[in-house]
Amino acid sequence: MWSGPPDARLPVKGRARSVLRRILPPSLAGRTALFLLLALMAVQAAGLTIHALDRVDLQRAATEREMSARLFGLWRAIVVAPPERRSSILSDIELPQGLEATLDDQPVVRVGMLPAPPPVLRMVRPDFMMGGPPRLRPREVQAGMRFGRIYLAIQLPDGTGWLNISVHMPTPRPWHSETFLMAFLLMTAAAALLIVWATRRLTRPVRDLARAANALGRDVNAPPMPEDGPLEVATAAHAFNTMAERIRRFVGDRTQMLAAIGHDLRTPITRLKLRAEFMEDDEQRAKMLADLEEMEAMVNATLAFARDDAAAEPSVPLDIAALCRTVLDEAADARPDVDPEAFTYSGPERLTLRGRPIALKRALANLVANAANYGGGARVILSPPSGGQIHLRVVDDGPGIPVESQEAVFQPFRRLEVSRNRETGGVGLGLPIARNILRAHGGDVVLQNRPEGGLAALVNLPA
Repeated sequence: MWSGPPDARLPVKGRARSVLRRILPPSLAGRTALFLLLALMAVQAAGLTIHALDRVDLQRAATEREMSARLFGLWRAIVVAPPERRSSILSDIELPQGLEATLDDQPVVRVGMLPAPPPVLRMVRPDFMMGGPPRLRPREVQAGMRFGRIYLAIQLPDGTGWLNISVHMPTPRPWHSETFLMAFLLMTAAAALLIVWATRRLTRPVRDLARAANALGRDVNAPPMPEDGPLEVATAAHAFNTMAERIRRFVGDRTQMLAAIGHDLRTPITRLKLRAEFMEDDEQRAKMLADLEEMEAMVNATLAFARDDAAAEPSVPLDIAALCRTVLDEAADARPDVDPEAFTYSGPERLTLRGRPIALKRALANLVANAANYGGGARVILSPPSGGQIHLRVVDDGPGIPVESQEAVFQPFRRLEVSRNRETGGVGLGLPIARNILRAHGGDVVLQNRPEGGLAALVNLPA
């Protein structure tokens, strides 16, 4: 038996997708905004990196110019000065930070030092000195590098000593700017606001389409979507409206056809009833009339199930709590031999939702009748809205339904009581009608056995 976390049983690719689904925003607008913002930040980072590299090149070029000018000026001042004044001149010259110079008898460059690479030598330009006038041209120039410092040993033209120079090159600071971080944050924030506004505006038609589809699922006569906006949005709205109109036309044609079938079936059934009255055998006449009445009831129930009379009923605000109490009172009145205390309601005094009153009453009446037929009574428990849903339970103390049959009883004409006696459960259309009505309102109903015995019909409706 596996005891680790559920994601650990998935392959690596599946775990990555699971983590990605938890990290990403749930909405299309949120994901689009996130991806655009990340892309913008990546483009900004690339642009700023290019700018920083260019800035490094500019800093290096400026440093090269400054260092070469300072070194040449220092060299010229030392060379043209009398030998006895060179030390005092060198001490009086103000050198920039990182540049040190001394007059010594020996060169500072020693054997074993690393050779200075050409890019570093370009920064101090010893070749510039070697190409100067003869009276300023050094006899020898040595260069080396140790611990990140450049050492230059320049022998004076008269051969009396060496000008030893130590240069510590400053580290390039491409990101050094007091306003860089603030500018980056301000640009990112402004872009984020623009992206969020744009994505919400661009994905609004998708939200409108989802709301229209949800409204069509609850009410087939819901108003059409406006066919305006960009070409793609208008095309999608027109296609949705066309689909809704075809659905309404199909429902209307089916209703008319079934009404005609019902009228045509009632006529021969009525004639058969009249002919049965003339039968001399009382027992056979009674059996035939009972069969005809059962046939007529089955035809009426079948037509009511297929016709869906509530499809054209408008949705209005209604008090579901009052509707539950009304259904229970009518069920108790229809069964005078049952104790009225067997039909009880518990829940809030008032709870308003939007729906079709006649259809919802029919659905609740079917659930209460099913509980009364098999459990001897019904209790309706209504809960306050939670998570945008209203939960309602119709419970009884009957024998319950096997788990494997709890979904099958919602199929038309499916009954667990096999006698087909209408007095013990009708024709098997009560539960399918109730589910169709509740699903048309955006809800659903399922059955569940109670641990203490009996059956519970669990209903949920959008608040």
